[in-house]
Amino acid sequence: MATILAVAEQRDGQLRAISAEVVSAARTLAEQLGGEVHAVLVGGPGTKEAAAELGRWGAARVYVAEDAAFEKYSADGYAATVAEAVRAGSYHTVLFPASAMGKDQAPRVAARLDLPLASDATGLEVEGEELVITRPVYAGRAFVRLVLQAEPRLVSVRANTFRAEERSAAGEVVELAVPAGDWRVKVRAISAAAGGALDVAEAPIVVSGGRGMRDPEHWSMLEELRDALGAKAALGASRAVVDAGWRPHGEQVGQTGKTVSPPLYFAIGISGAMQHLAGMRSSGTIVAINKDPDAPIFKVADYGIVGDAHEVVPALTAEIRKQRG
Repeated sequence: MATILAVAEQRDGQLRAISAEVVSAARTLAEQLGGEVHAVLVGGPGTKEAAAELGRWGAARVYVAEDAAFEKYSADGYAATVAEAVRAGSYHTVLFPASAMGKDQAPRVAARLDLPLASDATGLEVEGEELVITRPVYAGRAFVRLVLQAEPRLVSVRANTFRAEERSAAGEVVELAVPAGDWRVKVRAISAAAGGALDVAEAPIVVSGGRGMRDPEHWSMLEELRDALGAKAALGASRAVVDAGWRPHGEQVGQTGKTVSPPLYFAIGISGAMQHLAGMRSSGTIVAINKDPDAPIFKVADYGIVGDAHEVVPALTAEIRKQRG
């Protein structure tokens, strides 16, 4: 029986959305291999309560390392704990989230276990006895399919790529011992984004802007559209805008930013370079506004408006406010 281990993620005692995606991806693999899913979750006080929720997504057993030392992310401590959990089991594959924390943690675990790591996977297929992993290269211009010659196979999966599906399992919670150690890196404090803005990777509606906005002062136009759409909308930005210093990196959508897959995505003043498309093309409904009728963004858009964003967006915002009452 091939068992898959999913590395889940929490923040302030609450499961991150990507945890459900990773466990669901693990469950899909386990079903093809005739096995089951285990999960591991590390965190501070209250983590055990959050861990019980992972059974809802298909985890038969959840290993939990709960300790006050893990209230804030500890690079060394988390990696050591997860590595011990991997060593203690006989796993076919270990799946990590390719989140900010996962991108830091997965290579550390791989180094501790002296195993190769396939990062940022967008596809997982079982072919015969092999796990074939698909991941983007060259800023999303091409994809490679690879097989890891090691066991367990360590893979990080891109956010918003594997759909979270409820497939209830036992979700038995088992406590893990926290490895002793003098961690070299300690997080003293975390500075949250001003205003508690919704994370673009988790928002159901994303309003993204590009160089077509012409100037950072014009971003208020997009903020008004976001506000008109409601509290579940977030702002995004293209790489060119972030590189120019107009917007923070946390809002960047694309191959070198965040991957999003909201039900509704607005691409405003964005030409649609491959780097950007790699991060948003799986969105449910894509609305593009661009004055260039030949812009590549229109090839993936469900609805396209050819026009100047500075004329179209205010009119669109006014109409949305009218329709919302």
